[in-house]
Amino acid sequence: MPVKPPAASGLADADVIRLSLDDPEWFAELFDRHHRRIHHYAARRLGVQAADDIVAETFLAAFRRRAAYDLAQPLARPWLYGIATTLVARHRRAEERYYRALRRTGADPLPEPLADAVATRVVAESRQRQLADALAGLSRGDRDVLLLVAWGDLTYEEVAQALEVPVGTVRSRLHRARRKVRRALGDPMTAEEATDE
Repeated sequence: MPVKPPAASGLADADVIRLSLDDPEWFAELFDRHHRRIHHYAARRLGVQAADDIVAETFLAAFRRRAAYDLAQPLARPWLYGIATTLVARHRRAEERYYRALRRTGADPLPEPLADAVATRVVAESRQRQLADALAGLSRGDRDVLLLVAWGDLTYEEVAQALEVPVGTVRSRLHRARRKVRRALGDPMTAEEATDE
């Protein structure tokens, strides 16, 4: 039985997935690399409790589909975010209830580091309800793109790969979502947005 060497950190995700086809223990390396970011993304979308389920379901689905993974893609992060986003869509009603509750209460249940929390809360608390309202008002496609970029820290190309849409669609959805969120927050529009009106 093959044993996972300690030098796994030097391997691309695609190599880890390829190795996991013969030795499923290798898949744990992929989990170790990406579960925190997937959890954070899901928690921001649905809350911490639902995020635990989303992470488990994401990696279970990825494990089951690993033989179909495109090994030409060295980074599995967009693939994992795509799976997570699909699962989040299934929890869409819960997400919308989460944003409505956040709008009503103004309290974000996702814990953050204390140093960040103090400074951020003072500035952002008054705008949090507006932001929750703006996010709840976006179409699912626009919200998925915006949050994959903002909370998933994915590039346009990675978002396109995750959602299986063209990069141009990502750009237009992101542009539209940013414009709507800025308008809802009362922020001034960029020069480009003003010409779009």
